[in-house]
Amino acid sequence: MKNSTTLSSFTSLSLKIMGVVLVLSSLLDYIILAIPLRWQEQEWQIRYVSQVVDRGIVPMVGIAFILLGYWIGGNIQNAKLAKKSGLDIRLPIFFLASLLGLMFLLLVPLHLNNLRGASFTQLETVNESATEAETRIQDQYDRINDLLQNPERINQIDNQIAQISQALSQGQFQGQPINPQQRQALESRIQQLQNIRSLANNPDNLQGRLDQLQTQLRSRQLTTQQQIQTNTLKQGIKTGLTSLMLAIGYIVIGWFGIKEMTSVPAQKKA
Repeated sequence: MKNSTTLSSFTSLSLKIMGVVLVLSSLLDYIILAIPLRWQEQEWQIRYVSQVVDRGIVPMVGIAFILLGYWIGGNIQNAKLAKKSGLDIRLPIFFLASLLGLMFLLLVPLHLNNLRGASFTQLETVNESATEAETRIQDQYDRINDLLQNPERINQIDNQIAQISQALSQGQFQGQPINPQQRQALESRIQQLQNIRSLANNPDNLQGRLDQLQTQLRSRQLTTQQQIQTNTLKQGIKTGLTSLMLAIGYIVIGWFGIKEMTSVPAQKKA
């Protein structure tokens, strides 16, 4: 009987220590994650909230260990000594659980609002990039149309292609050896000139090529927009629902715990 009581006391103490360590280390982790503090930045808020919610179950496990330790200790004769010593930390733990529940509850609308704002910003960026790309395509189309009206410029393009090809074959450009970066730039330039020359040689296919490029650009734009919306929805569901479930769990633990602790003195007086 004595050995059983000793083992139970050791188990109770071990669970309490483990629980306290888990709770304190989690709170310290939340503080460290916030460094450097950039609360005004939307991306920082999204990243921080996601990390806090991902680690949100750890304090709950610690609280469960502490309460389990007290439950085991309540079945031991030495439990009365623990109560008289003033070492009962259950009431502060219940208050902490309530605060954590409130925090996770407030994080739900905050995170969803930040995701909505970030998604709107990303969609605007995609639309602006697509508009700029479409403008460049249209400008190239207009330049090729100008070439068709000016045969001399076509000859100039042919001369540029010939000069660059000769420089690449000789390994020198403007009297200097061509390094790998220059070679890559020259090869890219000659490819662009050849594409323009090819389109100029086939004016009937020019409008079809323009329509094809615009269709591809709009398709990529639509795909990117759908991907952004899907990622936002998935992250909102994952983090938002997880934070809501954590809030419910902490609030239930805290509320019932505080109610139970405050009702004990009333029962004793009665």
